[in-house]
Amino acid sequence: MGVNELKEALIFLCKGEFWRMAVLWTLSLIISYLRLFAHSLFLGKSKFSDRSSPSLPTTSSDPATASIRKPICIITGATSGLGAAAAYALAKEGYYVVLAGRSLHSLSKIVSDIKEQLDDACVKAFQVDLSSYKSILSFKHSLQQWLLDSDMHCSVQVLINNAGILATSYRITAEQCDQMMSTNYIGPFCLTKLLLPLLEQSPIPSRVVNVTSFTHRNVSSMEVTGETISGKYFSKLSSYPFAHVYEYSKLCLLLLTYELHRRVGLVEKSQNVSVIAVDPGVVKTNIMREIPSCLSWLAFSASKLLGLLQSPEVGVRSVLDAVHAPPETSGVYFFGGNGRTLRSSQLSYNSKLAKGLWDTSSQIHLEFQLASQGNLENN
Repeated sequence: MGVNELKEALIFLCKGEFWRMAVLWTLSLIISYLRLFAHSLFLGKSKFSDRSSPSLPTTSSDPATASIRKPICIITGATSGLGAAAAYALAKEGYYVVLAGRSLHSLSKIVSDIKEQLDDACVKAFQVDLSSYKSILSFKHSLQQWLLDSDMHCSVQVLINNAGILATSYRITAEQCDQMMSTNYIGPFCLTKLLLPLLEQSPIPSRVVNVTSFTHRNVSSMEVTGETISGKYFSKLSSYPFAHVYEYSKLCLLLLTYELHRRVGLVEKSQNVSVIAVDPGVVKTNIMREIPSCLSWLAFSASKLLGLLQSPEVGVRSVLDAVHAPPETSGVYFFGGNGRTLRSSQLSYNSKLAKGLWDTSSQIHLEFQLASQGNLENN
């Protein structure tokens, strides 16, 4: 370890946010597993442990169903970690996997790797930055054009909102929002809203899977305003509360899951769409790349010692459980693999809070839309 790296690690050790991660995140993870153990002990095998098949019938009297050669699954943050593991697993199971990620180089590599291992894999990649509304909107148009050009049914069967970052400093996006809030929550919200018509148009049951985190349990109260949801509020603080912001973004994603579940159940054309939250636990990915390497190594080592660290290939099981749960499954929180579910934090079930979050997020989305239309007119 170099002198500069040691100095950086020591400075980071003095931050309260680091100790919040080290202590509170570890406790919330252990508590989640204890609850899972108690749940399994008293209630036995999960009703979701038997997966339903994603395969479509080879023949169908419904022309729309017959036009879907393979179910289409979109995975954000697909260039590494859980996203890459999910892409490989679902391509192997017969899905047409659409990879969405920021790096064209990484996307090309993942596509090559999957096709090298699976000769008959159907994979398509699109460059998307979830922290940019312009990029999300461009992806939606490119996706629709691709479906049209490929002579496929204009629908999507699965959307996995997996992309997420742990940023240790405040960074502003083109829309003047905090980058971590944009990537972890605002981006997934906007993408889901834009793609909801394609999910609703699916002639077979479709699903939104939101990858959240046990860290949401550390948020004890929440004020929903445009300033907090956009992350602009955090720029006013003396230091960036990155651990708080990460927890906050993951709680927002959970509230979105439950609110969207309620809303699709009330709209006739949306009743074919289900919404599920997934918590994979601790997975060895590059999510902690902005943490000093010696400290991230220490964190992963401690998790491994506790028997809680998983490889992406193991951690992705919870995501696959959610994808393959029965079509009527919606509004649940998968955790721990083997089809197991838990109750998330009490705050995450606050329907009044969720409605306020939905309304505020929709307003932000509308502002982005209007700004985007204004830019097009000016050009």
